[in-house]
Amino acid sequence: MLDLTQDVRTLTAAIVDIESVSGAEKELADQVDEALRTLPHLTVDRSGETIVARTELGRGERVLIAGHLDTVPVAANLPSRVEGDRLYGCGTSDMKAGVAVALRLAAGLAEPNRDVTYVFYDCEEIEAERNGLTRVARDHPDWLAADFAVLMEPTDGVIEGGCQGTLRAEIVVTGKRSHSARSWFGLNAIHRAEPVLARLNAYEARLPVVDGLEYHEGLNAVAVHGGVAGNVIPDECVVTVNYRFAPDLSAEQARQHVREVFDGFEIRFVDAAPAARPGLTHPVAAAFTAAVGGEPRAKLGWTDVARFSGLGIPAVNYGPGDPNLAHQQGEYVSLAKIVESERAMVDWLTT
Repeated sequence: MLDLTQDVRTLTAAIVDIESVSGAEKELADQVDEALRTLPHLTVDRSGETIVARTELGRGERVLIAGHLDTVPVAANLPSRVEGDRLYGCGTSDMKAGVAVALRLAAGLAEPNRDVTYVFYDCEEIEAERNGLTRVARDHPDWLAADFAVLMEPTDGVIEGGCQGTLRAEIVVTGKRSHSARSWFGLNAIHRAEPVLARLNAYEARLPVVDGLEYHEGLNAVAVHGGVAGNVIPDECVVTVNYRFAPDLSAEQARQHVREVFDGFEIRFVDAAPAARPGLTHPVAAAFTAAVGGEPRAKLGWTDVARFSGLGIPAVNYGPGDPNLAHQQGEYVSLAKIVESERAMVDWLTT
């Protein structure tokens, strides 16, 4: 069983050394579950490999602190190792250091100044329908009730408000097939895709300011598919684009923007996930910002804060890991950042 009384740096290493690639989190989830159930001040529930632990002190506010247990596939980077101030290993930054901080809080703060719900969930790194938060929100929405949420995503110890939305769309260019030896009888769909790429090259991304934070949007081609055979003029070319949009737009408004950019082409929308506003104007968020310090910035990417936003819960990203190191073979986390993150969270929940 995990020892939640040990130093947060040592605890992080212990968690990292329990391999928990998405879909195979059971061993780590079992140990987290067992450790939390020894704490008399917590009520613990479980759904699959997601563990939810709550204080029930009758405080006027409830905050939720969440972290995912899974990692991307191991890349010859386990077990963990320490070099100077760095702890190396799969999931150190994204986001087992944040999980360790949350577990330390759960174990050490029997009487926080706010009621706290701790959520340790599975399958964040893979398809959305398997995400533990999705399952809990559907089956046990009362477990997630809160006034404010902190997602312990890697942010290098800086509050990152909200998140971008994301959508993917296929821009379809059509032509006419013919034998490549007699190409003039056909229309080459790949050649006709040039205007799509021209519009992308000329595209100027918005830099909107939302609730005081500047978001940098992006619209980019991420795949091109076309071709039938080595001797056939292709009759279809599909350019897949990814639009990362700021939280002042809904998913439908983002779709409309893509329609406008690629007016005249057939568009097939593949998927979309909504953005989330920063939520920093909420009084609980303001207290969190004061405790953590620093200048909050926009989250450039999509995270599960959008799920909390969809539930009507203001949420921010905050964790000791460096997002630029996530998913790398040489992934590491600063040991000093882990300690700093724990201190800030304790200050927020005790003063």
